[in-house]
Amino acid sequence: MTQKPERVQTGIRIEKRLLKVLKALAEHLDMSLGDMIEGMALHSFEGKPPFSAETLEKIEKLKSVYDLDWTAADSHMFKEDGT
Repeated sequence: MTQKPERVQTGIRIEKRLLKVLKALAEHLDMSLGDMIEGMALHSFEGKPPFSAETLEKIEKLKSVYDLDWTAADSHMFKEDGT
């Protein structure tokens, strides 16, 4: 690592159920939501899976709890409703 991370506050819009799953997963992994998202992005940029098989099983359970049935393919169909 060549430089110290400089973190900024951001106001992103994200689907409510997806956020609930992400927050619950971060809690389960005992890390902040921001740290988890950074790790997910950095793994994705390198084409590496961000989660173990065990964590993926937990994600499936959390998706069920929060009624999140979307897949990666669905993300290409999301449209803002103009509000």
